[in-house]
Amino acid sequence: MLLGDIFGVDGVIVVVILLVLVFGGSAIPKLARNLGSAKNEFEKGLKESKPADPTSADTPPAPRPSDTDTPD
Repeated sequence: MLLGDIFGVDGVIVVVILLVLVFGGSAIPKLARNLGSAKNEFEKGLKESKPADPTSADTPPAPRPSDTDTPD
């Protein structure tokens, strides 16, 4: 458990109690659901922005530095 490694078990319990006090018991599932959907939308956007096939990209490959060097 990542939070358990950082804060320890006592720290995680304190954080959970503070969340319940601040947001209320019924708001925490809504908050978790919204965070999950935001994460899914973010990952979906990352997948859509990447080209499916790198050889089908419209831009030509960048020249290697050894190809552009000219002898003095």
